[in-house]
Amino acid sequence: MEAPSGGQFTQLLADIGSGKEGAFDRLFPLVYEELKRIAHLHLRRERSAHTLNTTGLVHECYLNLADHHGSWQDRAHFSAIASRAMRRILVDYARRRNAQKRGGAGQKRVTLDDRIISIEQQAADLLAMDDALSMLAKHDERLGRLVECRFFGGMTIEETASALGISVRTAHRDWTRAKAYLNRALKDESVQA
Repeated sequence: MEAPSGGQFTQLLADIGSGKEGAFDRLFPLVYEELKRIAHLHLRRERSAHTLNTTGLVHECYLNLADHHGSWQDRAHFSAIASRAMRRILVDYARRRNAQKRGGAGQKRVTLDDRIISIEQQAADLLAMDDALSMLAKHDERLGRLVECRFFGGMTIEETASALGISVRTAHRDWTRAKAYLNRALKDESVQA
């Protein structure tokens, strides 16, 4: 399916925001490939045997966005919100996995080997990154949104600047600040563990 022009896309987002019937269902096929690209970026950081595949993550994201669609400004803003929704889905999966690992119902005890430790470490890393990103967003919401766009959404610095309504130069400066903050937060987390 051919991608709509910027004006058509913006009009479709406005129709969704005003509650026009069927507008969200018309949007999904138009952004499906973009959502798959974002999902792939998220999943490549996950363990190889993750329960969700790219298609599953896109569909979970669709359900989340369909229930909570709001006033998206443009395609870049929509992509940033979709990326945030995917991150939340993966973090929720990791939390459930950790809860089960710590004695959830029906769990079997197994001998730990390097592969299991690696999978558990990836889940722990995702949760630590989520905690650090949440702290960053409390400290500076724009920096948190910038990291979501760049790291989780795979957006370029120019796309991120557009999505956040800031200059490219400010986006570069904020990206440097955000990476420094997250590095410190993640190092402190590893020292405390």
